[in-house]
Amino acid sequence: MPLTPLDIHNKEFTKGFRGYDEDEVNEFLDQVIKDFEILLREKKELEQKYKDLSEKLGHFTNIEETLNKSIVIAQEAAEEVKRNAQKEAKLIVKEAEKNADRIVNESLAKARKIALDVEELKKQSKVFRNRFRMLVEAQLDLINADDWDELLEYDVDATDLISIKE
Repeated sequence: MPLTPLDIHNKEFTKGFRGYDEDEVNEFLDQVIKDFEILLREKKELEQKYKDLSEKLGHFTNIEETLNKSIVIAQEAAEEVKRNAQKEAKLIVKEAEKNADRIVNESLAKARKIALDVEELKKQSKVFRNRFRMLVEAQLDLINADDWDELLEYDVDATDLISIKE
């Protein structure tokens, strides 16, 4: 067990014949006690600092481990978000392509229907044109007929009409 300042202070030496000077020994022991007390105080302070620093180191080590775990978790979450975003982007592209195909197919079907309608209208316009031409030609034939000339040559006396009426 280590010596304490009190042990040093209470130490008594046996006196011998022609022993050491008692005042000189006591003075030296007092100096040793003071130095020893200072050393013990410094030791205690250093032990407390060591304890405090160890606790801080432990605290910072825990923080470092927590941060490292957080970084790993954040990286994993970022990777997961990235994978999900890529999957969603692929689904959106597929859906857009499907919609584009549907729109193209619908447009082609409408274009075919319009083309058929145009052909039908062309046929109807040819039929109408032929019928109209036949009607106009028939009317021209009526106009060009000799019956008109005969009507113009026909002479009617208005006096004869009065007498017929009476």
